[in-house]
Amino acid sequence: MTTTYTVSQLAAEVGSSPDTLRYYEKVGLLPAPRRTPAGYRQYDDGARDRMAFIRGAQRLGLTLADVRDLLAVRDTGDCPCEPAEQHLTRRLAEVDAEITRLEALRDQMRAMLAGIAAGTCPDPDPDTTWCACGKEVSGMADESHDCPCGPDCQCTPGCGCGCC
Repeated sequence: MTTTYTVSQLAAEVGSSPDTLRYYEKVGLLPAPRRTPAGYRQYDDGARDRMAFIRGAQRLGLTLADVRDLLAVRDTGDCPCEPAEQHLTRRLAEVDAEITRLEALRDQMRAMLAGIAAGTCPDPDPDTTWCACGKEVSGMADESHDCPCGPDCQCTPGCGCGCC
């Protein structure tokens, strides 16, 4: 016995929104379902399984283009393992690069916190800034110690950036 779902029922079943299902239908990831005489979408278990596949691929960080590639292979009846391996290898390299970036950020934050705790404010990395307004901190204050950031400056007094 095949179960049928309205767009709202299927969305709830797969943890998505009705708009997402309509979008996936529009871009060809989800085939157009049958319609009731009143024009309502009527999805079947195949649509539920397809959405589970799409959601699983997205949890791995694959793009919709990647998912489209995998579905094209899956729809032929072949196993999508070989193209999935290519997409996952690329995605794993992206995740590894992001982990490396985040570890460097963590190290920088630890160094800044250690400097603050020691009563010294370390110079910021060239790619970052202490100034909350987004301006570079080096040489910001003039001799009168007026902040060139303006009245909305949120720099921390005493941080040593020369702004306050």
